Amino acid sequence: MKKLLFVLGSFLALGAQAQDPVYRTSADIYLGLRKLNVLGSVLYVAAHPDDENTRLLAYLSKDRQYRTGYLSLTRGDGGQNLIGEEQGVELGLIRTQELLAARRIDGGEQFFTRAFDFGFSKTPVETFQKWDREKILADVVWVIRKFQPDVIITRFPTTGEGGHGHHTASAILAGEAFTAAADPKRFPEQLKWVQPWAAKRLLWNTFSFGSNNTIREDQFRFDVGGYNPILGKSYGEIAADSRSQHKSQGFGVPRGRGEALEYFKPIAGDPVRTDLMDGVPLTWERVPGAAPIKAAIDAAIGSFDFTHPEKTVPQLVVIHKALKALPESPWRNQKLKEVQDLVEGASGIWIEAFSPQPSAVRGDSVQIQVVVNNRLGARASLDRVRLEGLDTTLSGQLPVNRNVTIGRKLPVTDAVPLSQPYWLEERKAEGYFNVSDQTQIGAPELNRSYNARLQLTIEGESFEFVKPVRYKFTDPVKGEQYQPLAVLPAATIGIDPDVVLLNDQKTKKEVFMQVQVLAHRSINSRISFGFRPAAGRGGSLPKGPVVLSPGAVTSMSFQISDQDRPYGRQSDIGKASIEGIGPVDLQLHSINYNHIPTIRYFSADSLTVVKADLQTRGKKIGYIVGAGDKVPAALEQMGYDVTLLREKELARFNLKQFDAIISGVRAYNTNEWLNPHHEKLMKYVEDGGNLIVQYNTSNQIGPVKAKIGPFPFNISRNRITDENADVTFLKPQHPVLNFPNKITAADFAGWVQERSIYHASDVDPRFEKILSAADPGEAPDEGSLIIAPHGRGFFTYTGLVFFRELPAGVPGAYRLLANLIALNQKKEL
Repeated sequence: MKKLLFVLGSFLALGAQAQDPVYRTSADIYLGLRKLNVLGSVLYVAAHPDDENTRLLAYLSKDRQYRTGYLSLTRGDGGQNLIGEEQGVELGLIRTQELLAARRIDGGEQFFTRAFDFGFSKTPVETFQKWDREKILADVVWVIRKFQPDVIITRFPTTGEGGHGHHTASAILAGEAFTAAADPKRFPEQLKWVQPWAAKRLLWNTFSFGSNNTIREDQFRFDVGGYNPILGKSYGEIAADSRSQHKSQGFGVPRGRGEALEYFKPIAGDPVRTDLMDGVPLTWERVPGAAPIKAAIDAAIGSFDFTHPEKTVPQLVVIHKALKALPESPWRNQKLKEVQDLVEGASGIWIEAFSPQPSAVRGDSVQIQVVVNNRLGARASLDRVRLEGLDTTLSGQLPVNRNVTIGRKLPVTDAVPLSQPYWLEERKAEGYFNVSDQTQIGAPELNRSYNARLQLTIEGESFEFVKPVRYKFTDPVKGEQYQPLAVLPAATIGIDPDVVLLNDQKTKKEVFMQVQVLAHRSINSRISFGFRPAAGRGGSLPKGPVVLSPGAVTSMSFQISDQDRPYGRQSDIGKASIEGIGPVDLQLHSINYNHIPTIRYFSADSLTVVKADLQTRGKKIGYIVGAGDKVPAALEQMGYDVTLLREKELARFNLKQFDAIISGVRAYNTNEWLNPHHEKLMKYVEDGGNLIVQYNTSNQIGPVKAKIGPFPFNISRNRITDENADVTFLKPQHPVLNFPNKITAADFAGWVQERSIYHASDVDPRFEKILSAADPGEAPDEGSLIIAPHGRGFFTYTGLVFFRELPAGVPGAYRLLANLIALNQKKEL
């Protein structure tokens, strides 16, 4: 029932903090006024979340006051996760929100393409084999045409110094898009919404990462380390706060102060002479007929009163009227938005739309409240409030500093979209998300289903403010909290466990699993269950109608048999049917962390059935908890009794009770408390135990400070990224390849994403190297699996990605792990 409890617990909404309403200080308003006179834009392009140069973005946005954007080609789905067990699409959802948090700090805007981060890639050739090159190029062109940057900057070069195939591919695509975006013959279908756009220049922001220094003193450079006295921070300090939002990647960094030079190499377009924006008109001269607007903005800046920002509102309204009178153009529209934001901030008018309910459920109703407070007494009236199912016309001036509240209980119809990220609505291809709606491409997140539209008249000018409806509640510890308002179906389905292992060692060759239907509103209906195709047999349907209240569950057990199943893995889609409601085939997933909003998404719930010729030895496993993975659940499927070991358990327990101890991924990176337990673990091995250490990283993310094994070895950044790479058995007679399962090349079929990461290097000769593999064009690497006898026991270090393969249901990964666990068991036969 672990999955079910996780979903139910998410609705308490105690674990994550959404973006609070925007609070604008007088400093923010003053800087916003100055930015009105700057008409320049820069787009930064790289491959992943955390690739961006936050110091440069902060400087460009907050010092030079350009409209600044970051285009990350992927959402970082293929990375590792330092804070939890989410991988793949779920990790991409987390990293998307981390990027948005970073942009709220450094002032940039965020964009994406449809490219899927399928894991580390060594060359752009491999990258483009999985990405649809033309499709992702079209997305980069689309973002350029919409954003219309004057200058485009890439983080990486096209020549490979970035070290990652995705990095190099991002630079290649940026160069191609720089030209293609200006060509009306390229991707003409986009011209229904956008126009061709020619940026002035394309630059590469050179770097010095470790031993890889691409900076040259003859390159164009400028200092981005200045101090902003209005904000009270240097751009290095702002950048560090921004970069430290990438918590799932462990990228917390110290705040920088003092001079910081950034270097640039020209790639295409006009050369740089003295300034990044050479040849780019940066004032209102680039908009015909806009000269009077500059004068009005200058007057507003000159008379701005930090203690009474509301005095600027009449001037802002004059600017707004003048902008509306101009012909339609991108800069006119952009500055209209900026002026409206300043009117809202300077006037002190508070606008929010919220629900006291965490979710709106189709077929039910939702309570929504809209609150407006004219806190500084602006000359303003509330004229109209509109949202799904509500359209109210009002009249009269807003009183000073009093809440005006409009509350309604609204029906939630089937026409209200579910809270599903738009890039997950269609079935994903291997290397990219499918998104049919062109206008959604590039957007960082889903559009909220409920948005309140408020029409206000301020100083005689009409404005429409759009506010997403959020769930608002009070936490007894954290106080007032906001979360996204989730739109849910009447019920969702869950399968527990979602991976079932049919093990030939079991006498009955069958296991039990449960299908659960979670109600999100009151249900009094007959419910039936099934699979597509049928995976189970047995199980009794509820007799008569089932009465369920919100949050309640009905479940039934199915008996899963290996009868007529081939060896390997199969996926079966779970499906329920509720009389009066219809089919229920979506599972609700919730992701909760303190630093990002609660994330909810849906998938067609599936059961992965793995039939394997699997033999095991040993019974009791101690699992040292690392950064988070799903290996313990897989071990339980294999029939082991798993005990999770944290600091207290490792210190207190007699380790002799365990047939094997396995450390979770990055355990030595994330747990400094492992350091003093090295001798205890080695004594466990000497006395006949079996210690298996899964991969740890060698970079700045929690450097390994402790000894890990009985003999010296280092951890490199070497890896095998080709999941289909041929594997050579260096020690074919070694027990790990023969007992209790005979490992063959077939056991390495069907692996996902990669073979192995963070290999052992500089290995003491007392270790035996078991496997060898190579990526295309590279020499074989023998560091993915090393084993050493020590005393009467065994120590293993492995970079093989069991944490990916076991949840994916790869039979050979189960068999090989069983052999590692059995290393100290053969003597008992």
